[in-house]
Amino acid sequence: MTALTEVRVRALFAQEAEVRLAELSRLLLQLEQTGGDEALIRSIFREVHTLKGSSAVAGLDQVSGLAHELEELVDDLRNGRQSVTPAVIDTLLGGADRLREVVSDSLRNDSPAQPTIDQQRPAAELASSIAGPAASAGTHTAAAGGVIMVPTERLEELIRLVGESASAHLRVGRMLTDRFKLDPATCSEFTDLSRSLNDLQDRAMRTQMVPVSTVTDQLHRTVRDVARVQGKDVRWEARGIDTELDRGVLHRLADSLLHLVRNAVDHGLESGAERELAGKPTQGTVRLHAMQLGSEVIIAVTDDGRGIDLARVSQQAARRGIETDGLSEEELLELTFQPGLSTADFVTDVSGRGVGLDVVRAMVEAAHGRVEVRSQPGGGTEFRIIVPITMAVLRCLLVEAGGQRFALPFHRVLLSQPNQPSSMSHAEGRPVVWADGQPVPVQTLADALAMPAAEPCTGPIVVLADTARRHAFQVDRLVGQRDVVLKGISPLLPHVPVVAGASIEPDGSVLLVLDPPGLIHRARQAGRAVVLPKPRPDVVPRRILVVDDALTIRELQRSILQRAGYVVDVAVDGRQALAKLAEAPADLILTDIEMPNMDGFELTEAVRSQPALSTIPILILTSRSNEPDRQRGLDVGADGYIVKSGFDE
Repeated sequence: MTALTEVRVRALFAQEAEVRLAELSRLLLQLEQTGGDEALIRSIFREVHTLKGSSAVAGLDQVSGLAHELEELVDDLRNGRQSVTPAVIDTLLGGADRLREVVSDSLRNDSPAQPTIDQQRPAAELASSIAGPAASAGTHTAAAGGVIMVPTERLEELIRLVGESASAHLRVGRMLTDRFKLDPATCSEFTDLSRSLNDLQDRAMRTQMVPVSTVTDQLHRTVRDVARVQGKDVRWEARGIDTELDRGVLHRLADSLLHLVRNAVDHGLESGAERELAGKPTQGTVRLHAMQLGSEVIIAVTDDGRGIDLARVSQQAARRGIETDGLSEEELLELTFQPGLSTADFVTDVSGRGVGLDVVRAMVEAAHGRVEVRSQPGGGTEFRIIVPITMAVLRCLLVEAGGQRFALPFHRVLLSQPNQPSSMSHAEGRPVVWADGQPVPVQTLADALAMPAAEPCTGPIVVLADTARRHAFQVDRLVGQRDVVLKGISPLLPHVPVVAGASIEPDGSVLLVLDPPGLIHRARQAGRAVVLPKPRPDVVPRRILVVDDALTIRELQRSILQRAGYVVDVAVDGRQALAKLAEAPADLILTDIEMPNMDGFELTEAVRSQPALSTIPILILTSRSNEPDRQRGLDVGADGYIVKSGFDE
């Protein structure tokens, strides 16, 4: 074998080893949870055996020798000479880690020539042959024709060019109107081009999408290792991990998710003895649940531990000079995101890594997302991260202020009033509006941006929200909604905290996309914010019953509807829902389909069969998108059928 050929073979082996070692770690973690499953052991043996043979062919004797040692241990498991124990899994996982290090060390001194397209093809075919449906391999994308490896820079360049094409397309439409007095919508060639560009943009964006499963193996491993160190029996569960989102968004969230699962084991879960005294199973559970709802992805990290000690939070906040008297439970939970505030009695080598919940929130907000926390004393804690599917394209509300047009990310818009609001009032000499029964301070957007105003602003009001705060901004007018291709601001320009990015308008002008958290912070820093007591409602709010067996979806719907001013009750299945309706009828039922005991179809039929309940409107909210299910829902009496992937606030 020539030196150049040897370098290429080792490069191919490195690609194979990356995939196989990821799969090996996944199988080992699965084996520990399921016990001595023979099929799993055989799969593990095949992975190790193939690594041994491939490394020998590549001339990596140290890798081959280490793989042989692991193969011997797995062979003992396969033949019953050794049992599956945590100690054995420790050894095998440690061996896989060591293999990864040795492969990296072995290739570090190699300097392979940049492969041509023809030279890359065998690597792609090799990756395709070993990557099954469950395997996750970096930027590998499974397709019917196999897998190709494309540098991320090329994908980003492709998306940039698609965005510029879309901008040029808008300029052509503007030209048809201004120069030729032709409505673009009446020009079939223009509408065909519009359709093709929209499809191209959608396909290009999807090349950046990766499943949540690309990070869950690392999270599982972290939960397992921390539990072993602390002597805790912890079960890991993951649901919805085929949910996809932008690679850049997931990359930004990886460290936050790692901190949350580590924190769940370290601080959230009690020891086995404590759990037994509390009447709980000695085995604790850490669960990750991902799902898409509309244009957002929700990733929830939940534990069934002791919950957050609010008294401890209040005590720690008081020591830091934060006034906590009169704060609600939700407001006390928000204090856990304060820098340096911790309820831990002591810092361990697990939790003391310089990453607190304030950093988690900052990283999530950098991805244009938000993080929420729910906790129940003795019942556990859930951290919920909500982010847009992609940061490259944002659905925005376009407004005008101070004679200039701006874009506001729509997932941050809590409320927009198209006409001048009659509900604006004054408190302590400051203008406020009411949103969800809460007073929200108001100022003009032009004033917040330090823009000169030619005349007083009397236009509509837009209420924006970040994770913990709300602020209202009065604008000259609402322009409409649009998907905006977001471009970053050049690093040569000074950093402006209220600007998230920019886009190009059809006339070639620059459209600034504002950053609501930065905008709210700037407004609050200006000293215009006021805190008022909650008003007494003069009308009885409507009651909605949410029925869903998934805790995350149930609580998300509850929070959305409560913010809209409704009284919300929840049930975990149709049977419990009927019991609650017998106690107090609802004004609306929002139900899933797939639930234990009684599903959504059966619940709808049962409600329609009872004269006292038969007039209650019922909406089905489900992940089932096929026509037969939709028709069945309407046939049994539902008033509407909403698919979760198309759901938004």
